[in-house]
Amino acid sequence: MSERNLDFDAVIDRRGTKCLKYDFAVQRGRPADVLPLWVADMDFKTSSYIEDALIRQAQHAIYGYTESDDAYFDAVQRWMLTRHGWQVEPAWLQKTPGIVFAIAVAVRACTMPGEAVLIQQPVYYPFSEVILDNGRRLVSSDLVLNEKTGRYSIDFADFEKKIIENKVRLFLLCSPHNPVGRVWSREELQQLGRICRRHGVIVFSDEIHADFVWHGQHQVFATVDPDFAAFTITATSPSKTFNIAGLQVSNIFIPDEALRQQFRRAYNASGYSQLNAAGLIAAEAAYRDGGVWYDAVKAYLKDNIAYMREFVATRLSELRMIEPEGTCLVWVDFRGLALDAAALEELILNKAKLWLDSGAIFGEVGQGFQRFNIACPRATLTKALTQLEVAVDACRKGNL
Repeated sequence: MSERNLDFDAVIDRRGTKCLKYDFAVQRGRPADVLPLWVADMDFKTSSYIEDALIRQAQHAIYGYTESDDAYFDAVQRWMLTRHGWQVEPAWLQKTPGIVFAIAVAVRACTMPGEAVLIQQPVYYPFSEVILDNGRRLVSSDLVLNEKTGRYSIDFADFEKKIIENKVRLFLLCSPHNPVGRVWSREELQQLGRICRRHGVIVFSDEIHADFVWHGQHQVFATVDPDFAAFTITATSPSKTFNIAGLQVSNIFIPDEALRQQFRRAYNASGYSQLNAAGLIAAEAAYRDGGVWYDAVKAYLKDNIAYMREFVATRLSELRMIEPEGTCLVWVDFRGLALDAAALEELILNKAKLWLDSGAIFGEVGQGFQRFNIACPRATLTKALTQLEVAVDACRKGNL
C-alpha cells in the first residue's frame, strides 16, 4: 500500500462537518463569511494509513474501552528516536487526551492554590487560562522582540528574578514557541534549565510543534543536560503533526519516578482513565506508517511560509512577518498600520473578512500582532492574503 493523501493543493470543503474552524464563526462572535486561519489544525486530509486504520476500526463496529499495547509504544518510541534522537522508556509514558489537559494536571500536581506558575508571553493562550482557572498566580517573563532583527529572545536575568521574587515552582516552556515561532537553541535551553535546577523549578515542556522545524534543530529539553530529565515533564502529540487533534491523544514522558507518581495522582483525581479508542489507533498508525505523508506535508508548509514571506514583503510592506523557525503558525506585526485595537479588529474581521488569532490573547505584549495558521492549500492562503491586501490598501487611502 502506498500513501494516497498527498494532494495538499486540493481545497476540501469542511463546512457542515461540525468543524470548529469553519462552522462556528457566528457562535463565536465573527461574521458568517470570514475565512478562518486561526485554530491550529490543517485543511489537509491526514495520512491514508491513518484513514485506513480508522476505517478498519469503524467496520469492526465495537467501540468499547481500549488500551494501548506494546505495538503502540514501539511506534511512539521509534518516532521519538529516529526523528528527535531521544530514547524514551515505557515506564515514563502517561497518555492524556491532550496537552492542555496535561498542563492542568501538572499545575494541580506541582503547585498549590495561590502559588505562581511562570510562562513566557506572548505564548499559547491556554497556558494562562489553565493557570488562572486552577486558582494559581500567573507570572510572565516576557520574551523580548529585537525591533531591528525581528527575532524574539529570552531575558534570562528577568526570568531568574521572576522565579526568585514569586517563589515559582512550575515553569511552562513552549518549545518550539507558539506563536512567535522560535526554535530554542541548545545554549538557550541549557541556560533556562540551569536556572530552574538552581531554584527547584519543575519544567513542563510543551513540544507539540517539534516535528515542524524550519531553521535550526529541535532540542528535546530533557536531553539537553543529563540532570534536566529529573525535573522535566515532556509533552508530545501526533495531533498537530498529522492533523488528528480531534482524536485527542497525547504522550507525556516523565523519567523521574517521584515526579511521575506525583503527576499520576493528580491525573487519577481528574477521573479520566482510558483514552479515546480512535485516537490510540490513529496515533499508532501515524507514528508507524505516516512518515511519507509527514515529509510531504512538511515540505508543503515550508513552501507556504516562503510564499507568505514574499507576499508580505512585496505587497504588504506596512506589515512585518516574524520569521518562523518552527511551527506552521506565522506571527505578523501589524503595528506599522498605526491602528488602535478596535480599528485593527475592524480591518481584519470586517474589511479583510479573515478570522485570525488576535495577538492580544497571547498576552499584553502581543498587542498589535496577529497569528496566521498557514496549514492550508495555497489557493486558500492566496485568497486570505489577497483579501488582506485589499483591506490594507483601503486603509492606506483612509477608507477603513
